[in-house]
Amino acid sequence: MTNVDQAKLMAKQLRAALSSDGIEIPHSKSLELVAKALGHADWNTASATLDQTRTDPDTVRFTRCSPILRIFDERKAREFYCDFLGFQVSFEHRFSDGMPLYLGLERADLSLHLSEHHGDASPGANVFVATENIRRFHQELDEKYYTYNRPGLEDLPWGLQMQVNDPFGNRIRFCQQVV
Repeated sequence: MTNVDQAKLMAKQLRAALSSDGIEIPHSKSLELVAKALGHADWNTASATLDQTRTDPDTVRFTRCSPILRIFDERKAREFYCDFLGFQVSFEHRFSDGMPLYLGLERADLSLHLSEHHGDASPGANVFVATENIRRFHQELDEKYYTYNRPGLEDLPWGLQMQVNDPFGNRIRFCQQVV
């Protein structure tokens, strides 16, 4: 999500909050209010300034991170990551038949790589994933009645967190952070 997208979301949330109090304002007015709250003269100035990271070629940007997690059993990995967590396979690679698997998975803008190669990763990794709508995700997993993992939700100072443990000792902490 870009800075401009975040500001637009703030404007939408402001408008909804005011509406729930019986105050109706147009979307353009909520954009102007957010722009002023962020220290800009108006929405056009805010939009241009906030979008600098996209237009400035000298700005360093990280567009995606794909943690590599060590696995030992393809069937168990697919059962856990695809069937239980709901990831889709984006690619598979083996140098030849009988060689270790390197597998790419994706779900909702999260990319994970799983590897049977001994040099790619160590078992027991811990991955922290900022998550939206974590209660819905928790409900989805809970309804699957997966025998080997029944994660709960934990309310922590930094957010609402749900940890899952894969069959290979890796942990993924999904967290809806406090804003």
